[in-house]
Amino acid sequence: MRILLADDDEQLQRALRITLTARGYDVVAARDGAEAIDLAASAHPDLLLLDLGMPKVDGVDVIRAVRAWSKVPIVVLSGRADSAEKVDALDAGADDYVTKPFAMDELLARIRARARAASGDETDAAAVAIGDLTVDLAARTVRAAASADGGGATSVRLTPTEWRLLELFLKNPGKLLTRQMLLGEVWGPYHANDAGYLRLYVAQLRRKLEPTPSEPRFFLTEPGMGYRFEP
Repeated sequence: MRILLADDDEQLQRALRITLTARGYDVVAARDGAEAIDLAASAHPDLLLLDLGMPKVDGVDVIRAVRAWSKVPIVVLSGRADSAEKVDALDAGADDYVTKPFAMDELLARIRARARAASGDETDAAAVAIGDLTVDLAARTVRAAASADGGGATSVRLTPTEWRLLELFLKNPGKLLTRQMLLGEVWGPYHANDAGYLRLYVAQLRRKLEPTPSEPRFFLTEPGMGYRFEP
């Protein structure tokens, strides 16, 4: 797997190159936004790790430029703490966001999640497990396993809107989905600011699908930004 690492912090870039190379990744590096765009086209990376505060071309503009012709997974690395800037990056086409300083194990897990999603190992599966439940996207069914006392499998009923929301989560495992994106996809462009709809339906999915709805394990909130489905 080839990773394009675009970051102007030489010390961090060197540390990441050593770590990623040691784990078997082929790493190419860019030190400014213009070089990142050129290498995204010429080096054919399988994933782009991108700092937002890049010289010459800002990271968000790099994302927009790459997204004009490529679906390569983009994971943003940035010390910018403003959630509005994170949302801008995600809405521009980034797949995930990791805030500096970050734990290397977390970054590696995000890379693996993006690689699985891009290869179709997760998104093409008709059936997805959520705890003890099995969701069949083709048949549009949710079933719980048979109970230990011999009872048969039980089904969970979802409304059409709950299904549309659930499908977006399941087809984007590990990816941070912004509130605007979810509202636009499920309710349409005229409801982009109706966050109450989204909170209500995420709460309903948790109530029906989470083992402990008050302590969600699968449908996670990213404060100020949106939600993430963690298989």
